[in-house]
Amino acid sequence: MSILLAGAKPLGGKAVDVLIEDGTITGVGAKLAASNRPDERIDCSGLVLLPGFVDLHTHLREPGREDAETVATGSAAAALGGYTAVHAMANTNPVADTAEIVEQVARLGERAGLVDVRPVGAVSKGLAGQELAEIGTMARSAAAVRIFSDDGRCVHDSRLMRRAFEYAKAFGGVIAQHAQDPRLADGSACCHEGEVSGRLGLAGWPAVAEESIVARDVMLAEHTGSRLHVCHVSTGGTVEVIRWAKARGIAVTAEVTPHHLLLTCDLLSSYDPVFKVNPPLRPDSDVQALRAALADGTLDAVATDHAPHAPHDKDHAFGDAAFGMLGLQTALGVVAESMVSTGLLNWAGVADRMSVRPAAIGGLVTHGRPIEPGEPANLTLIDPDGSYTVDADALASKSRNTPFAGRTLPAAVVATFLRGRATVRDGKLVDGIPA
Repeated sequence: MSILLAGAKPLGGKAVDVLIEDGTITGVGAKLAASNRPDERIDCSGLVLLPGFVDLHTHLREPGREDAETVATGSAAAALGGYTAVHAMANTNPVADTAEIVEQVARLGERAGLVDVRPVGAVSKGLAGQELAEIGTMARSAAAVRIFSDDGRCVHDSRLMRRAFEYAKAFGGVIAQHAQDPRLADGSACCHEGEVSGRLGLAGWPAVAEESIVARDVMLAEHTGSRLHVCHVSTGGTVEVIRWAKARGIAVTAEVTPHHLLLTCDLLSSYDPVFKVNPPLRPDSDVQALRAALADGTLDAVATDHAPHAPHDKDHAFGDAAFGMLGLQTALGVVAESMVSTGLLNWAGVADRMSVRPAAIGGLVTHGRPIEPGEPANLTLIDPDGSYTVDADALASKSRNTPFAGRTLPAAVVATFLRGRATVRDGKLVDGIPA
């Protein structure tokens, strides 16, 4: 099967033709159509071609919470969002803390066939923070796990965190930390601690609950010579810790979510639980610090923290509702609004933060690759001048907890290609939304 993408703009640059044959890019240049007879020609005039996006932080809920999401429906949402690979977090039921569970998740991803699903293994057994999970067996399994995280819970015990670093290092792995000191942000905390929480009478947690754990972990990473990845950075103080650590040569990477680049804690005045997320929405000063850090590379990646919830978990009073919001299908639009429209990133920068660096962090050698002959055709086509209004009921996810419902976002995914096969065409799944 051969496809010619006629007049596409790789990374937003000069328009060229891109030829895909048998899952591989075989030609990039002007007027390739004149010397080739592809099986299909797609007019890409005005469209930007980027390497397929890679998400380091996705909650697919399966096994155990198929009422909120399945690997198939989450994969569909990812493909529609321009993703060709996602990392599935370990806080399933049962927890992905053994080779058997991570291999099950990987098989479900292969069966769905829409994106490459890479399981994330738990750091501790049952996410309990007491005993290391089977890091070695998960790393050596058919799923070849390289990222380990107790996301949703912080590995707060320093000794356990040190041992996790040492063990993962032996397998070329990275520990991804949900930085939240449980003594500073206890079970009743539900939003950023500040003027808004005080005025609304909501229990808050301070920024230092995140920052203090990150400070500890970068020192542990330096001590052990291991790799640390900081999940969903939400404060300007954390940015400064990471900036210091990188200047010191510590092996630390970090991600920021789309919603932390755009939304602020002022939205909590509505008491709408759709805005309840962990870590919480922060003041505008933090949002601006996060944008600047993503622009200058201190923050390496945009990761969605896609967290679907069934209505019976989310539709409660704010303090009782589950944490989390959807993110896969709206990520590009939010990044375009917060980073591209503001001039902080160009499309090459978007590709770097949403594909190239995430793929490198996760060890995905066939994703985030240059758009050049000989490279795998894991690609996404976007309309930089397009826009769309988010319709929660039209999303591919089984859940509806998006904070962007009714909001018009810029840029739109036109097509997604996984190893040269179109999974999305004209903004729609090629085979329809999974049941």
